[in-house]
Amino acid sequence: MKRRSTPDRRPTYSEVGATAGELPAGYDHVRRSRVVGRGEAVFLAAADAVSSWDLHRRAGIGVTATTPRAAAGSRVTLRLGTGPLHLDASCAVVYVVDEPRRRGFAYGTLPGHPERGEELFCVEWLDDDTVVLSVTAFSRPATWWSRAGAPLARAVQRRVTDRYLNAL
Repeated sequence: MKRRSTPDRRPTYSEVGATAGELPAGYDHVRRSRVVGRGEAVFLAAADAVSSWDLHRRAGIGVTATTPRAAAGSRVTLRLGTGPLHLDASCAVVYVVDEPRRRGFAYGTLPGHPERGEELFCVEWLDDDTVVLSVTAFSRPATWWSRAGAPLARAVQRRVTDRYLNAL
């Protein structure tokens, strides 16, 4: 019997978890945040939107996930665009943030993704009652066509980050 090989499902970069601290050299970096409101109710609603993939959907990103909420090991395929002009990108959740005043998750790229790297989505309820959504990422091109189109890819990443920050 001939066995079908299964694709490698490990992240395509070695710095797994690096969005939790200092971002690694050799990548483009993103650190952006936005105040989304004040108080516990806003914090809980924003944290729910992030962990349920709703933030992505509100930003216009198609989501097909193996779990209804982001959990360590969850797989997600993100779809940017529709119809024949779309891009699918697979990621795996590499860690979850679940603290009393800080919630979110980070996912990392899987084989077939046009980029290599990781992105963290985190909601924090600050001591002054402000609720902040932060997006932190590091990435670099992973395919010949993403390297050739690197300036366009950076512009798309900035636009998608803006959409995430404006979605809550």
